[in-house]
Amino acid sequence: MKQAIIIRYCEIHLKGKNRGYFEKMLKENIKRSLKGIDFKFTAMHNRYLIEDFNEDDYEIIVDKLKKIAGIHTISIALVVESNFESIFEAVKNLIQDKTGTFKVITNRADKTFSPNSMEFSMMLGGKILEHFNKNLKVDVKNPDFAINVDIREEGKTFVYTDVIHCLSGMPVGSAGKGLLLISGGIDSPVAGYMTAKRGMKLDCLHFHSFPYTGEAAKEKVIELTKKVGEYNGGINLFVVSFTHIQEAIHKHCPEEFMITIMRRFMMRIAERLAKQQGDQAIITGESLGQVASQTIESITSSNSVVTMPVLRPLIAFDKIDIIEISKKIDTYETSILPYEDCCTVFLPKYPAIKPNLDRVIKAESKLDIESLIEEAFRKVEKYVF
Repeated sequence: MKQAIIIRYCEIHLKGKNRGYFEKMLKENIKRSLKGIDFKFTAMHNRYLIEDFNEDDYEIIVDKLKKIAGIHTISIALVVESNFESIFEAVKNLIQDKTGTFKVITNRADKTFSPNSMEFSMMLGGKILEHFNKNLKVDVKNPDFAINVDIREEGKTFVYTDVIHCLSGMPVGSAGKGLLLISGGIDSPVAGYMTAKRGMKLDCLHFHSFPYTGEAAKEKVIELTKKVGEYNGGINLFVVSFTHIQEAIHKHCPEEFMITIMRRFMMRIAERLAKQQGDQAIITGESLGQVASQTIESITSSNSVVTMPVLRPLIAFDKIDIIEISKKIDTYETSILPYEDCCTVFLPKYPAIKPNLDRVIKAESKLDIESLIEEAFRKVEKYVF
C-alpha cells in the first residue's frame, strides 16, 4: 500500500488570469526546498502530490513543506485502487488504534465511480461500525476525526485522516524583494517571517558595532538569519560596520537625539544597499510605541531620509503577540541570548520620544553624512545561506 503527500494551497485560488504564475512559483519553491530528496511530483486540480519517496525521508519532507509559504495544508494519504475492498483495507490500516467518534467524507472527482459520494460514505461508515463496533461511533456534526476518501479520475483513491496546517500565504518571490533590518532581538526575525509569508523574497542587513558588540553577538544574528531563511528559500546576510557612525553621533550630536539620528543613518545605508541588491522595500521589526525610536514622530524622522517603501509588518502588534510567533518559528530562544546589539551602544539616559524633525536635521548637520556612509560600505561582510 503506497503513501503519498497531498499538498493544498488556498489563497492562490483567489487569483484570476495570473493564477498560473503563482502555481508555477509554488511548484518551483517546493522542488527547490526538496532538492536532493528522491520523489515523484505530480500536479493535480488545485493541489500537488508527492509520491515514491523513501519512508526515511518522510519527516524531513513534511518539515520542509510546513515552512514553504503558499502551502495551506498537507495530508499523508494511502493510495489504493478505486474499489470498495481496497479503500476499506486502507481505512482499517489508518484507524486501527483510534477510538471515539468519526464521520466519512467522500470526494468523487471520478463521476463515473458508483455509488455517489453520499451513498459511498454511508456504505463505508456502516462497514467501519461493523468492524470497530466497540471503539467507534458515528458523529457527522462534531466527530473526533474524519476519514477522507478522495476518488480520482486516474482509477486511484487517496485515503487519509489527518490534515496538517502549514504556513499558508503566498509563494516566496511572488511579491518582489525586500531588505530586512535584522538585529539580535525578538521582533525583526518575526517581521522577516511575516513578510516572507506574504511572498516577498528577503535579504538581511545587520549593523555591527565591534568592539562594543562582540563576535558572539554577530553569531547570534547569523543563527537568526538562518532560521528566517528556512521560510525564505535561502537568504543573504549583509553585515555593515556601524561603530564609526555611532562614535561620531556620540561626539557631535545632542544626547537626546542619538537614537533618532542613528536610525536615520541605518535607513540611508539600508536604502543604498537595497538598490544595489535589487530590493524594492525596506522591512523593519518596529511596533508602534514599543520604544522611544518607534513613536510616530521617530518613525516619521526615519522615513524622511529615504524614498523607498518601508514595511513594518509588526506595527500594531503587542509584544506578547510577537513573542508567540517567535516561539512558533523557533527564533525566541536565540533572540533572548544575552548578547548586545548596536542599538544598546551609547544609549542616552533620556532619549527624545517625540523628536522635532527640524531640530533633528539641525543636530545632524554637524556630521559629514556622506563620508560616514561611504566608510560603512568599505566594511561590508556578506553571508549566503
